[in-house]
Amino acid sequence: MTIKLKLELASGQSLKGAPLELLAKGVAIARAVVDEHGQVAFDAKAPASEWAVRVDRSILRAD
Repeated sequence: MTIKLKLELASGQSLKGAPLELLAKGVAIARAVVDEHGQVAFDAKAPASEWAVRVDRSILRAD
């Protein structure tokens, strides 16, 4: 199953290149990157009753 999303920030900032994770019941099951139009598509292997999307925290750096 393919899940497609369009992301827009109220501030107008771009999310281009942001890595996202699709969660099923709290477990990451797919990863994708936001394109230049704010769109992202996840290839989900199995349906779930509880979906969530989060930014992949591996992009955060501790300075």
